[in-house]
Amino acid sequence: MPDIERRYLTERVELRASDSGPGILAGYAAKFNRMSQNLGGFVEQVDPGAFTKSLADNLDVLARYNHDDNMLLGRTASGSVTLAVDEVGLRYDVTLPDTSVGRDVAVLAARGDISQSSFAFVTHQDSWGETESGMPLRTLIAVGLRDVAPVNTPAYLDTSAGLRSLADHAHAELEEVRKAAETGDLRKYLVPYLPAERGEEDPDTDEQRATHSAVSVLLRQRTWSDLRK
Repeated sequence: MPDIERRYLTERVELRASDSGPGILAGYAAKFNRMSQNLGGFVEQVDPGAFTKSLADNLDVLARYNHDDNMLLGRTASGSVTLAVDEVGLRYDVTLPDTSVGRDVAVLAARGDISQSSFAFVTHQDSWGETESGMPLRTLIAVGLRDVAPVNTPAYLDTSAGLRSLADHAHAELEEVRKAAETGDLRKYLVPYLPAERGEEDPDTDEQRATHSAVSVLLRQRTWSDLRK
């Protein structure tokens, strides 16, 4: 079963009045083509099409304060959570329940104490490359959305799934990739497969060229048919 990952966005959420209940909480759970912080040897960005399948499939996406099951705020299945994609990113609106949790979140949001949002997901499709400065770059192309959440502070970012993805793409052992992440040496798993115009030396043999070309395709994108095998 794919690992559930979480990513955080520092962006103050908005509280609007509603006809009933504590109010409507709104914000962006993710923004497209925005470089993340260093996630442990690599950075990440979200492709504008990353949530297309989740929204088209009408997945039941929860809104939970701090991702806590005991602090449910709403869900798309009931209509208390609505999701929309625009040119900026994935936006969510939550009609807060008239419960102790809903009222507490409304007060905190009104005071500006809640300043971050988060989304939880499983990766269906990603690709690897590098930034202009040579930092390994992961692009989330398609994800299965699990929940959106207003949060107080980001929890520790577990990047195991990202490193496992890179190991899978590069046909390397996960433990080796983890050690490379600790020493800031992840780029070595990308360099042999980057385009020649980046300045790397050409492979020495036709066999090496064929191998590098094949892996280059894998590094850039995994197809849905591959994922379903």
